[in-house]
Amino acid sequence: MTSDRRLLRHRDFRHLWAAETVSQVGTQVTLLALPVVAVTVLDATPLQMGVLTALETAAFLLIGLPAGAWVDRWRRKRVLVTADLVRALVLATLPVAYLLDVLTLGQLFVVAAVTGTATVFFDVAYQSYLPTLVERDQLVDGNGKLEASRAVAQVAGPGLTGLLLRVLGAPLLIAGDAASFLLSALFLGSIRRPDTVPDRAGRRPLRAEIAEGLSFVVQHPLLRRIVACTGTSNLFGSMTSALLVLFVIRVLGLPESTLGLVFSVGAVGGLLGAATAARFARRVGEGRAIPLSAVVFAAAGVFVPLAVVGAPAVVLTAGWFVLSWAVVVYNVVQVSFRQRLCPPRLLGRMNASVRFIVFGTMPVGGLLGGVLGEWLGVVPALWVAVGGGFLACLPVLLSPLLTMGDLPDEEDGGRVRDAEPVAPGNSG
Repeated sequence: MTSDRRLLRHRDFRHLWAAETVSQVGTQVTLLALPVVAVTVLDATPLQMGVLTALETAAFLLIGLPAGAWVDRWRRKRVLVTADLVRALVLATLPVAYLLDVLTLGQLFVVAAVTGTATVFFDVAYQSYLPTLVERDQLVDGNGKLEASRAVAQVAGPGLTGLLLRVLGAPLLIAGDAASFLLSALFLGSIRRPDTVPDRAGRRPLRAEIAEGLSFVVQHPLLRRIVACTGTSNLFGSMTSALLVLFVIRVLGLPESTLGLVFSVGAVGGLLGAATAARFARRVGEGRAIPLSAVVFAAAGVFVPLAVVGAPAVVLTAGWFVLSWAVVVYNVVQVSFRQRLCPPRLLGRMNASVRFIVFGTMPVGGLLGGVLGEWLGVVPALWVAVGGGFLACLPVLLSPLLTMGDLPDEEDGGRVRDAEPVAPGNSG
């Protein structure tokens, strides 16, 4: 029986997959609804949009490292369920405030910060939980299926949001996201595999445990280059994210419904990336797949500011399609590599260390995007972000990854191994 078929018959994985799928659809609704509320209901400025983007990810920078050590000390399933319940409760306050006509930017900022904090714990526990549920040879397929859910959500969520924005309004749509987190918590709670807690007697001071996870990341020659690429890319990508809704609605003059439709059609590329990531990695080699996909998603960023030239919906859709494919392929390959490489006892701290670095740049990028948008204008600030995206590729382009087929894993002791080139057209 193939690894893929065994995975589909794996009950606990199916429940994790269902939870992630439901949660991602709701999250995609909120990712579009929150900035639309800020721009259309609360008349936010570029700087305020930068602050909103920064608050959504500030927790990764502020508590990302200790969160990993805490997750390694706690039951991971309990962390996942608790994070879902917190996000459901906090998001539910927005439609209530809107109906009572007391919604403010201050409340939007608080909700962004609290949900971002819960997301830190959820993401660290989630990526550390998958390797405890499935076999090592199932990790790429498992991550591919989870990324497929993310891609489907990126297709369905914005399109659904665009169609319903005119009927319900963005604040009321967020109520659906709150309900999705509740459903996700139910799926996660039904996973049967025992979730053990490491022996307390083996614990060391929190600072020592954090340092061990961070050292694992920065001392591995390939992992630190991947993290440098991802973190720099997220820095400049967050500049774009902070200004994107404002750019599309105010500069390009597209309605909210068209914005949602553009993102939905473009996100089909992410679905294609999830379906082809494992095959692409086998064809070109796991090592080469990382820098190649990084260059593609950097190039796709050009399409955003180019949309001012003409046919904005078409240009944005094409760019979003290519970018989504490349980002998903990059994530599937590099996340699977990290999970195979890291000893199980370090998974939480390793994932937290990676997220501290790669997501810790996002609040900085969001604020920078808002400041540059106020100072230079929205379109020039987007071009600055495009240039930074190309610079982000250098750590993986100027590395052994371009000459590697297979990537090392824990059983190799994490040693970097050169691989014979993969012949074009071969797959396996």
